[in-house]
Amino acid sequence: MVVPFRIKMVEPVKILSCQEREQRIKEAHFNIFNVRSQDIYIDLLTDSGTGAMSQNQWAGIMLGDEAYANCRNFQNLESVVRKVFGFKHFLPCHQGRAAENVLFSSIIKPGMLVPNNMHFDTTRANIMANGGKAVNLPCKDASKPFEDRPFKGNMDVKKLEEFLSVNSDNVPLVMLTVTNNSGGGQPVSMENIRKVSEICKDFKKPFFIDACRYAENSYFIKTREKGYSDKSPLEIAQEMFSYADGCTFSGKKDAIVNIGGILAMNNHDWFEKCKARLILMEGFPTYGGLAGRDLEALARGILEGLDENYLQSRIAQTQYLASGLKKAGIPVVWPAGGHAVYVEAKTFLPHIPQAEFPGQALTIELYREGGIRAVEIGSVMFAEKDEQGKMHFPELELTRLAIPRRVYTNAHMDDVIEVHKCIAERKDSVHGYRIVKGEGPLRHFTAWFEPVE
Repeated sequence: MVVPFRIKMVEPVKILSCQEREQRIKEAHFNIFNVRSQDIYIDLLTDSGTGAMSQNQWAGIMLGDEAYANCRNFQNLESVVRKVFGFKHFLPCHQGRAAENVLFSSIIKPGMLVPNNMHFDTTRANIMANGGKAVNLPCKDASKPFEDRPFKGNMDVKKLEEFLSVNSDNVPLVMLTVTNNSGGGQPVSMENIRKVSEICKDFKKPFFIDACRYAENSYFIKTREKGYSDKSPLEIAQEMFSYADGCTFSGKKDAIVNIGGILAMNNHDWFEKCKARLILMEGFPTYGGLAGRDLEALARGILEGLDENYLQSRIAQTQYLASGLKKAGIPVVWPAGGHAVYVEAKTFLPHIPQAEFPGQALTIELYREGGIRAVEIGSVMFAEKDEQGKMHFPELELTRLAIPRRVYTNAHMDDVIEVHKCIAERKDSVHGYRIVKGEGPLRHFTAWFEPVE
């Protein structure tokens, strides 16, 4: 693996004792979000905003034009967005969930339905907050975590067609998340993107891409899909967006910035509505809640995130961790995605029922054993009751190990593997948890837990 960068600044970390970690997780009410950053050894909570910016991005920050309206950094960002995304209109936002909020609060009315391959947490919550319902239509391979398939993030196009045949009048738009975060970070093929676009055109429905990790998805298309091996990630991204009518984008992922995102679209009427909402919620349309320096770092990061050598190194590190865990007998979603490795927790801890949150239990044990912070993507995040009060659990019960970009070495990944091995040796003694405080679609951020003895 070629690593196309050198490290020129380091940040010290503190390593707590087992007794100290036990005290910290209890004080956090067994919610890893509540543990202080300085009490974490390896932080794999998220890849969002946690990457290391380049010297080019830091240099751009020094060129920040902090004019309120139409600063030169916005003009630079506009040029990059036109080149990569290609949509007629765009608005900067402070992050991806802000773009979702502006979009959905502008177009969704109570009772509307939004289909997706798989919504992630804030996308789902923003739809629900505006009276809509988020509908997941993943492909069949998405529910087979251990089978080696190249594009398990795809949408089931047959189900989409059937869904729109029945519900078209109540669907404001169709979304597709690339890569599919809730489904194990799995990529979406160009063929699937094209077919979803064709179906949307047949039903006259706008097609939006949740583009948080579009660059990594482009690299997977290049390396896994026939006909794309000679194309650059930029060319693949441009084709991908050419099939869509708009996108939401968190630059905190593939643009490797600490803050920033965009909302882009072709529909002028929607743009005018969204622009009015953005002024109310985020700021003037040429800064959207960001300082000029942040706009500049975002513009430069969008291009850097498409560098093929960087993407190869990035995805190789994820593969390194996934392969090491798999070799150790840890049940990981396979093949590895781009931004994270996912452990299938109900397979790893089969004695813990989903009602007692095996993904959360593993998250807690990772901190206890090795000071590692991960995140649950399972029943804490996605279980919900139907109208009759019956609880429905997600098919996948995952613990996500999200790798920040350009931050950790493979020596850190070796430590993560060793910690999993230690937990595996005593996994029968790991118990489940119950929620004692917290509810709603984003309860995983703030809930308090207690052990089920």
